[in-house]
Amino acid sequence: MKKLVLAAVLSVATTLAFAQAAAQGQGGQAAAGGVNIQGNTNINAAVGQQTAVAVGQDNTAKNTVGAIKGGTNIKGNTNINAVAGKQTAVAVGKGNKAENTVGQIGGK
Repeated sequence: MKKLVLAAVLSVATTLAFAQAAAQGQGGQAAAGGVNIQGNTNINAAVGQQTAVAVGQDNTAKNTVGAIKGGTNIKGNTNINAVAGKQTAVAVGKGNKAENTVGQIGGK
């Protein structure tokens, strides 16, 4: 229950942050690396258990649920409904990356 409440709070905070970023976009285009949203956006994310581990130099391990990444232009209403059960991302060794994404728009 605590995880669902945390996911809901993070969802609201993320939506507000993206709404602010959208207001800063000029001429319907996102600033470099920014997000431009023209319309309503609803993000509903529920997460079970997540683990992200990076071992070694310059490694990345990520778990992302219900996100809009930078460099994204959205016109119109958008709904993201993301439910993630058990996720694990592990990166071992130099230059390795591991990433789990559920309900993500944009980004690399």
